[in-house]
Amino acid sequence: MAASSDFPLSDAELAFLRELVRTGTRFLVVGVGAAVLQGADTVTQDLDLWFESLGDPAIADAAQAAGGAFVSRTSPPMLAGEGLDRLDVVTRCQGLKSFASEYAKALDVPVADFSIKILPLDRIIASKRAAGRPKDKAVIEALRAALVAQRARGRR
Repeated sequence: MAASSDFPLSDAELAFLRELVRTGTRFLVVGVGAAVLQGADTVTQDLDLWFESLGDPAIADAAQAAGGAFVSRTSPPMLAGEGLDRLDVVTRCQGLKSFASEYAKALDVPVADFSIKILPLDRIIASKRAAGRPKDKAVIEALRAALVAQRARGRR
């Protein structure tokens, strides 16, 4: 598994994620950011977060603790504030099961002094295939190569 330094996070991003973890707010890192954290040889500029409930007040509290705000009246909802602009809120993940089902199989990845839950590579691939957008199709081969390498090392 790649180190969290492979996807460097700003102080604000770390503060936001740390606060979510501290309060027990259930979320998953999905998409290419989760793949990079698992060693995929690809790049992304954002970190996609899938929350169990967008109505959880802890999301807004965590954003405020990080010096930003959670703007829930946009579609999709977004995080605003200096250092939080690379965090994207995902409202649905095509090709995946329910949040609870995917969360139960998520991987724990250490980041700074805490751990976050991320979607495993095989589930990221399933989501990218189901989405079928050109940018999703373009990254599938790199994700598959990372999955093969991961399995060769004896990991999920």
